[in-house]
Amino acid sequence: MHHLDQAGQALAPPGRAAETGHHSRPQHAAEARESVRVFLDGLSPAVAARTAQHFLLLVSELVSNALRHAGAVSGLRLRATASTLTVEVCDPSPERPAPRTPRLDGTTGGFGWPMIRELAESLTVRAEPDGGKTVTAVLAR
Repeated sequence: MHHLDQAGQALAPPGRAAETGHHSRPQHAAEARESVRVFLDGLSPAVAARTAQHFLLLVSELVSNALRHAGAVSGLRLRATASTLTVEVCDPSPERPAPRTPRLDGTTGGFGWPMIRELAESLTVRAEPDGGKTVTAVLAR
């Protein structure tokens, strides 16, 4: 368990590497993207531009998927360690993400989950006691 300082940043337990975190409940993907920008701007050392773009894309897609398929985001957590960036998106649906055949007829859909799987170094889906789920994606820093 991490304790938070006055600014809401995670304090590392003795003997462990410091971890920086951010928690929110975005109502729109644009809100989540703004949270990512603020979060990344606060990291030191700074994240490489390509890594920042990939992280922003991961968060945006995961939040968009939760809004589209589950109807809401019940939590967004962004964390950074010296070697990783992690996003956790919680939503109220117990349904696990499933790949769909991408639509090539001009309508949308089917591209996000394969892209998320390609970008993330690790990807997990965990059922929550409240009946929802948490999708966690980790990217190398």
